[in-house]
Amino acid sequence: MENRLHEHIVKSFDAELERLTVEIAAMGREAGAQLAAAFAALEQGDVDAARRVIDGDDRIDDLERAISQDVVRLLALRQPMARDLREVLAALRVASDIERIGDHAVNIARRVLDLDAAGALPPVAGLSAMASAAAALVEDVLQAWERRDEALARAVWQRDSALDTQYSGLFRELLTWMMESPRYITAGTHLLAVARNLERVGDYATNIAENVWFAVGS
Repeated sequence: MENRLHEHIVKSFDAELERLTVEIAAMGREAGAQLAAAFAALEQGDVDAARRVIDGDDRIDDLERAISQDVVRLLALRQPMARDLREVLAALRVASDIERIGDHAVNIARRVLDLDAAGALPPVAGLSAMASAAAALVEDVLQAWERRDEALARAVWQRDSALDTQYSGLFRELLTWMMESPRYITAGTHLLAVARNLERVGDYATNIAENVWFAVGS
């Protein structure tokens, strides 16, 4: 009888943990879509699309609140220990990092509104490559979290340095444009802010990678 009860408790906890993983995956896809939509709005100069990204941030915030409530309930009812506790705490951290990625997508969208009134844009080719790299980090680290794949998480962590290098190069490029052509100063400042937001997205992807290691406990 006791063995059956223990098995039932373990299975119930595993099911709730799996549901939490599914919720976080859905939240991650939402944030990734927001990031892609924000940069597409930037490339196309689409103010209406940028506003939709800004308005969509509430959805990600709601998902994070729901996940936080589920984590609190799991901690209170199941009182997990050891690796189970690491899994639950990591889930809470990952949800927070995803919410911050969504915030950076909104920041980029807001820059689209600013750039709409900024006038001439410097011809910067590296920004699109940086956006693609940041999006790939987010996609891969979310897969690492779903699969608890330490190797993929480590690869994301290692690739973040390449994103930092792209940011440094882009910073210098934009600064050069602004110094040589003062008409680009306003737009260049906004594009620098976009690049900084993309760099920060990479940092949050790295945080999620670290939480994969934490959850697995290797």
